[in-house]
Amino acid sequence: MSLLLIVDDEIRIREVIKEYAQNYGHQTLEASDGSEAIRLVEENEDIDLVILDIMMPVMDGFTACRAIKKIKNIPVIMLSARQEEYDKLFGFEIGIDDYVTKPFSPLELMARVKVALERSPNAQSAGENLVFEGLTIDVSGHSVYVDGKKMHITPREFELLYYLAKNRNIVCNRTKLLEEVWKYDYFGDDRTVDTHIKMLRKNLGEYRKFIVTVRAVGYKFEV
Repeated sequence: MSLLLIVDDEIRIREVIKEYAQNYGHQTLEASDGSEAIRLVEENEDIDLVILDIMMPVMDGFTACRAIKKIKNIPVIMLSARQEEYDKLFGFEIGIDDYVTKPFSPLELMARVKVALERSPNAQSAGENLVFEGLTIDVSGHSVYVDGKKMHITPREFELLYYLAKNRNIVCNRTKLLEEVWKYDYFGDDRTVDTHIKMLRKNLGEYRKFIVTVRAVGYKFEV
């Protein structure tokens, strides 16, 4: 059973989504604007997915989405009566998982919710091990093993390694790493990423080869 946060300033839309979500076995919370949604995410660690309207009073959905993603990396499905390509592209750029235009089919929305939940890092992490030759990343145990030996790395180094590994073969720039791993916008220099990469490589021994520097851009976990 998943906990869904439904955010829309129209009560009728919230009621329809709530009814279908509960029929599919989900629990629900509701908010009427973006600021209330942020507060609920901060107060409820168990929220698994957010269904978020764009056009709302007090705070719009785009602003709320960016704030929510910094609090917790959970799926966000955006709702909008607007069908402009720009809105969709901007939404995906800030991290939404899906975009549904109004009027929408509640059944289709529930199908999209199911897919987003299945793809969620929180759903996939339980019991998951990422193995690359002699390097093992034990996600549920928050541990790293090199040829069977447990490495002593900091929680931040683990999060950085895990993020790179689950996005393997994708170049991640330093700004993106700071936003996703450090969970806040970083306005100082980005050498903190380089420092953590250096420590990670030291701990990984011969498997440091997986962390590749992409000159003038950032890093990628290459396999």
